[in-house]
Amino acid sequence: MALALLGALDGCVANDTIENSPREAVAPQPAAQAPAPPQAPALPALVSFDEAVVRTTHAVFTSAPSVGADPITVVIDPLIDGASGYQSRATQSIQDRIMAIVKQEFPHYSVQRLTPDSLRQQPRVLVGTFTPVNAQMKTTGARESYWFCLVMLDLKSGKIIARSVVRVRIAEADATPTATFSDSPAWVEDPNIQAYVANCQGSKVGDVINPTYVEGLATAALISEAEEAYDQGHYSEALTLYTTARKSPAGDQLRVYNGLYLALFKLGRTERASAAFRELVDYGFRRQRLAVKFLFRPGSVRLAADGAFSASYDSWLRQIAAQALASQACLQITGHTSPVGPAAINDNLSLLRAEYIQTRLEEDKPGLKHRTVASGVGSRENIIGTGRDDASDVLDRRVELKPINPCS
Repeated sequence: MALALLGALDGCVANDTIENSPREAVAPQPAAQAPAPPQAPALPALVSFDEAVVRTTHAVFTSAPSVGADPITVVIDPLIDGASGYQSRATQSIQDRIMAIVKQEFPHYSVQRLTPDSLRQQPRVLVGTFTPVNAQMKTTGARESYWFCLVMLDLKSGKIIARSVVRVRIAEADATPTATFSDSPAWVEDPNIQAYVANCQGSKVGDVINPTYVEGLATAALISEAEEAYDQGHYSEALTLYTTARKSPAGDQLRVYNGLYLALFKLGRTERASAAFRELVDYGFRRQRLAVKFLFRPGSVRLAADGAFSASYDSWLRQIAAQALASQACLQITGHTSPVGPAAINDNLSLLRAEYIQTRLEEDKPGLKHRTVASGVGSRENIIGTGRDDASDVLDRRVELKPINPCS
C-alpha cells in the first residue's frame, strides 16, 4: 500500500517590526525545528483466522447504516484472493462463517448467495479479498500474513457503506483452490477481477462502487452459479451456465473461457474443448499476457505425467503454437518457480523450463523459430508467494507467454 507523504513545512515566519534600543540586546532566535519524519500508518491487527472472521463481520454489519425496520437483503459475491482472483477453502470457510454469524446475531439481515434472482431488488453486496502479503502489506517478496478486507456495497446508492480490514496469521488458512480454480489451465490479469478487488483494496467508506464491477455483476452471478455447479461435479449444468455467461455483455473474461474449457473437457467433448482452449489462448494474447499451468516434475524440466490435465499438454502446446504463428507476433516465454530452494537454482530451473516450452512450440510450428525468446525469473514474480510448494501455489510455477508486436 502506498504511504501518504507529508508535505514540507513552510519554515518562513512573518516577523513583526521591533524598535530596539541601542542598549538592548536582541535575544537570539531559536533554530527552526526540522519537520518530524512521516509516520507509517499502523498495520491492521494480526489475529487468528476465526477471530478475523468474527471481527470483520461485526465491524461491517454494525457500522452499515440501517434503513428502518424492514429486513435488509445482503448478497455475498464469493470472496477471492486479491492477487490471483482465486477462490479457496479459506474464502469458502469465511463465507459460510459470515452467513452463520449474521443469521444468529444480525437477524434484520437476510443473507443470500449471488444469483441472477438475488440481484433483482438491488440489494447490498458483500465483497472481500483474502490476500497473502509481506511485512509492508505488499504482494511481493516473502508473504507473512493474509490481508483480509471485507466491504459492504449498496447498489441503490452506488456507494461503499462499510469496510473492515485485519491481518490473519499465514499458517492458519487453507489456501487450497476450489476445484474450478485448481483445474483452470490458464491465468491472465482480468479487468473484471481487478474491478472486484478495487472495491476492497484502496477504497474507503463513501467511495463510489467501481463501475466496471457494477456493469459485470449480472454476469458474475451466472459465473458464480457455474463455478458452484462445476465444483459439485455437475458439468452439463456448468457448461450451460458458462455458455449463457459468454453471451452476456460482460462475458469476455477469463473465468468464462476457463470454465467453458473445463466443462467440455470433463464431458469428454474433445474437439469442442480444443476450440475452447484456442479461445482462451486468444483471450490471453489479446490481454498481452497468458500464464499456463504446465506441471513439471519436481526439480525437472520434464512435464508431469500424473496430473488431471497432463494428457492435454500436447493439445495445449499445439493450440498455443498455432495462435502464436497466426498472430504474426514474436513470443516471449518466461518460466517461474516457487521460492523453495536456492535462488540461483530456481533462476536456472525457470529458464530451462521456458526453453523446454520454446522447443516444443518450435517443433510443432517450425515457422516460430527465431520468433521466440526464453527467459527465467525464478521466484521473483510470484503471484501467491507463500512458498508452500503445493496445490495452493501452483500458479507460482507457471510459464508465461507474452506476444511481442511488432516482431523484432
